[in-house]
Amino acid sequence: MRIALDPYMLRDRSFGEVCRIAADIGYDSIELSPRPDFIPFFTHPRADRATVAEFRAALRDTGMELASILPLYRWSGPDEDERQAAVGYWKRAIQLCVEVGCTTMNSEFNGRPDEPARSEAQFWRSMEELLPIFEREGIQLNLEAHPDDFIERNEPAVDLVRAIDSPTVGYVYCAPHTFHLGDDIGAMIEYAAPVLRQVHVADVLNHRASSGLRYIVNPPGSTARVHQHLDIGQGEVDFDTCFRALRKVGFDGILTSCVFAWEERAIESSQFMFERIRDYLAATAPGA
Repeated sequence: MRIALDPYMLRDRSFGEVCRIAADIGYDSIELSPRPDFIPFFTHPRADRATVAEFRAALRDTGMELASILPLYRWSGPDEDERQAAVGYWKRAIQLCVEVGCTTMNSEFNGRPDEPARSEAQFWRSMEELLPIFEREGIQLNLEAHPDDFIERNEPAVDLVRAIDSPTVGYVYCAPHTFHLGDDIGAMIEYAAPVLRQVHVADVLNHRASSGLRYIVNPPGSTARVHQHLDIGQGEVDFDTCFRALRKVGFDGILTSCVFAWEERAIESSQFMFERIRDYLAATAPGA
């Protein structure tokens, strides 16, 4: 099982410094989420040959691997012009993934929860064009259900991934989305097991009162998707059950530390998360 760092909180630092920090802590790999000088949020990639060379050199010099690249595009949005643009951005992002020597890309379903049928139709249009490229380039694509996507729940998201019916496409279980995805983290991981390729690890508070309303947002009944990626122990995710379930299903993919809440203590948070993930893995190892 690989332990990767999402260095989003370090995005203002050079690739060399990011890789050195991750390596010094003990991570074996990085999951590169959007950063302005490589693949920004929702717009065309910015990296050129020099940037790719810089990143490859940083990985080589520190012995780090690039576990995955995570672009975010409006490829399932109801606006057709935006969808077509997103497909073009995806093509360049895939090319960069190949150039930097990475074989896995993660992303979100995107789309709109208030237009699920139209968003799903847009998603399939995009997949029809992009899936052959992923398959040709040997890139594994893993998808996650994100709050405010056209799919927000675990079981429908897993079912859609399975409907794509390609070994090139898998599923990401995102622990800080647990309370949007469903109620039973162990059952959700077991349901996802046949297509589960990666797990994002961070904690989150369950901002729901007993009435089901999000009690920190007014007016009552707000549809705001309240969540933040926190250090383990600062929220309410049941990580004992999470890691036991991963061991039960024989998960052997990528675990990514993806805390975003504490940029003023990014290195300390990354260190803490690495140690806690290793503790949970040791506690759930056979014979532990």
